[in-house]
Amino acid sequence: MSLLSEIQEAVLQEGSALAPVLLKLRLLAAKLGSAPLEEWVKHESEGYPDDAVVPDYRKVGVSYTGCFAGPFGSGYNNAPIPTYLIEKIAGEKWTTHEDRASISAIDDLLKAKNDGGSFHLEASNLILLLQGKVYPGYNPTSVSGHIARGSIVAIQHAVRSRILELTIELEKSVPDSASVTFATRGAAPPITSDKVTQITNQVVYGNVTTISNSGAGATINIAVQQGNQQSLVDALVKAGITEDDAAEFGQIVATDPPKSKDNPFGSKAQAWIAEKMTKAASGAWKIGVDVVTEVLKEAALKYAGLK
Repeated sequence: MSLLSEIQEAVLQEGSALAPVLLKLRLLAAKLGSAPLEEWVKHESEGYPDDAVVPDYRKVGVSYTGCFAGPFGSGYNNAPIPTYLIEKIAGEKWTTHEDRASISAIDDLLKAKNDGGSFHLEASNLILLLQGKVYPGYNPTSVSGHIARGSIVAIQHAVRSRILELTIELEKSVPDSASVTFATRGAAPPITSDKVTQITNQVVYGNVTTISNSGAGATINIAVQQGNQQSLVDALVKAGITEDDAAEFGQIVATDPPKSKDNPFGSKAQAWIAEKMTKAASGAWKIGVDVVTEVLKEAALKYAGLK
């Protein structure tokens, strides 16, 4: 039986553990020569490091309650704190939690708490920030963050469904993948690994920028506000370029904007693109190498108000 078939069979078994399935998928990724697929499987198996991009399905909402003390011994216990206030006072990072735990840790967590309810997050740092800002005349003595158990179950299900979708797409678009077994030697040719990488980015991150045709008539959907450097950076990050690289390109375009539609890049931008193409081709960017130049061109022109 092929590795692909073994993975599909295992992932469809009700209640099956995902960790062994991910190990087989990691082996398949290595034999297909796709570094981004290997990286995703490694992160799901071992956990996401602090500098790794966390897929959207691992971002879960956090709600808060607190105990508040008031005058003459009055107070509130386990009183809800509006997430709007948390975001306004402390920022969105407090209301959206990036779960970086390995899938095995998530499985164990759910098994340990199989009675529903929620998971708690340490939120004592919010106590000082919320003084007198939630209930007038009352100050928090404790604050607790809560993540619904269903949100963690959704992460588990998202990984399982993405494994299945990946194998289905590989079977359809990369027929050779269905013949890979434990005994298969060597890596796939570059054309195959590129296709595997494209499928991985589309299934896992869902943000791979594509074009409907090539050449000057290519159609790309990217939103950038004229003269707004941050909107240019945000658009490139959403398209699949890393935040640091997007910020670098944004700074270059801000200091040397396009002069015309026919001349979208200055000398600095051209040198930067040439330097980064190897990075794009390696799969470090979640965007197809065949469209990255068109995406950068579109972003630069819209920033300059030329499109």
